[in-house]
Amino acid sequence: MSNQTHSFKPTLSLVDATMIVAGSMIGSGIFIVSAEVARSMGSSGWMMAMWVLAGVVTLIAALSYGELSGMFPKAGGQYVYLREAYNPFIAFLFGWTQFGVIQTGTIAAVAMAFAKYLGYLAPGLGETNVLLKIPLGSWAFSVNMAQIIAILSIVLLTWINTKGVKNGKIIQTVFTFTKLFSLFGLIVFGLMIGAKAEIWNANWENAWQTANLKMVDGQLVTTALGGMAFLGAIAVSMKGTLFSSDAWNNVTFIAGEIKSPEKNIGRALFLGTFIVTIIYVSANLMYLAVLPFNEIAFAPQERVGVAAAERIFGPGVGAMAIAVMIIISTFGCNNGLILSGARIYYTMAKDGLFFRKAGELNQYDVPGTGLWIQCLWASLLCLSGKYGDLLTMVIFGVLLFYVITIIGIFVLRRTRPEIPRSHKAFGYPVLPALYVLVALSLAVLLLIYEPEYAVPGLGIILLGIPLYYAARKEMK
Repeated sequence: MSNQTHSFKPTLSLVDATMIVAGSMIGSGIFIVSAEVARSMGSSGWMMAMWVLAGVVTLIAALSYGELSGMFPKAGGQYVYLREAYNPFIAFLFGWTQFGVIQTGTIAAVAMAFAKYLGYLAPGLGETNVLLKIPLGSWAFSVNMAQIIAILSIVLLTWINTKGVKNGKIIQTVFTFTKLFSLFGLIVFGLMIGAKAEIWNANWENAWQTANLKMVDGQLVTTALGGMAFLGAIAVSMKGTLFSSDAWNNVTFIAGEIKSPEKNIGRALFLGTFIVTIIYVSANLMYLAVLPFNEIAFAPQERVGVAAAERIFGPGVGAMAIAVMIIISTFGCNNGLILSGARIYYTMAKDGLFFRKAGELNQYDVPGTGLWIQCLWASLLCLSGKYGDLLTMVIFGVLLFYVITIIGIFVLRRTRPEIPRSHKAFGYPVLPALYVLVALSLAVLLLIYEPEYAVPGLGIILLGIPLYYAARKEMK
């Protein structure tokens, strides 16, 4: 049968789209990131402020994207918005960075988190079980069981999603509902059973003092923050909180498979980000009610969720409960990332800017080749052991593309006023402009305080320039 007979089928409801937003956002970050935020800011008030600010900023961005999704309800989402607001070159840089690092690197990192916690339950499947080690001078290439499990999970989810969007939808809805209810249950049990008034009161005694906390030879070292050091601490903290809330834009990539996308994508963006923001803020309030502040800041291996669960349920049961929650959370998260990512490459291929086969739909009306190309690269990133470094490098780039996309709303209001807009950016022009200001400020702070990550991240984006012209030359 000719590929011409295949097209995306709009089978995803508002609930399904909302589950993709929420499910793609919630991975393992909420169980870990609070430790770094607590050390960077030094007090409970500022720790909570970082989570609230991240939630507000994410909501503003999601509500702003609602206007773009109503204008261009097509597969590829943000790639299409950039192409229509600017040109194919800007859109390609986004698509290249998504394929090269952001989407595939996130898939690899989430798969490794899944494998690590599965290894906690079954040690033989963990990182300590090294299967292969090849010395290469001062460095050695090694493969452990956790990497194999991570790759197998990516392959499994890819295969399921090549069989049609309905299969991915079922996994996404079931796993997202499960992790939402389990997180909600952890918060409720924590506040009802584990909360201690003396801990809560002590954590809020000096709630708005700022300090950098370090443990040196078992002794707590506190350094007061002021001026630029304070701004640097905010940058480090927001890096973690914002990217615990990232991937909300993935739902825009699958617009061609959502019912009434011009309406439901905007609604799903709001509902999904709002639900996750409430859960994240509530979880951190629970941490402060259960754990002394220093135990949050210096939780073993930064596993704040494990430390809290052990206080609530006891050492064995608590750690086991969190491990199961993270396994469910990361598996569901990766399903959403895998399902949506290949739609960007499909649209790029249609524009002649990606492998031609990625622009074809299989007999199940999904971009099967694009899914397998994504699977291959994400699997290689798992083997590289550098997926975490890659993700840290592109934080600057992710912020930059969010800013450019939201500025695109202002551009399109001027250049394409005739296009129907089923949603309009909430609070326009004030709130979108506020997001641009906050995100650009954070990007600049990252360049100043974490150049070892931000500069290479910018380099990855710029690497797309010769690739774009090579692709254009190939088209001629």
